[in-house]
Amino acid sequence: MSTRSSIPIADPNLLDQPAREQIRLETVLHAFADPVRMGIVRDLAVGRSDMSCISFHLPVSKSTATHHFRVLREAGVISQHKRGTARVSRLRYEDLDALFPGLLDSVIHGDRAQRARDLA
Repeated sequence: MSTRSSIPIADPNLLDQPAREQIRLETVLHAFADPVRMGIVRDLAVGRSDMSCISFHLPVSKSTATHHFRVLREAGVISQHKRGTARVSRLRYEDLDALFPGLLDSVIHGDRAQRARDLA
């Protein structure tokens, strides 16, 4: 069992991520600070379900997208696991809400409000 994983490493397809108690507010806020990463969070928040990396339409190269997913995963914002040849991502909504109640909802709401202002 990895000391960093919040899920037992009996699943070899789970990518390394911090355990709930290791998630730090400043790291989560840093992960939210990039528009591409906020786009990933926004897309995942719509259904809070698993999405493969190929499902995202990101305005960056594949290697840069990989970096953004890694930042989100290492911050504890998302979890990822391998499904065949794909990497599947999911928001760690329950973990974030337990540690920082209302933060994720507030960030997503603020992002939507900002996008609406930008479009006006």
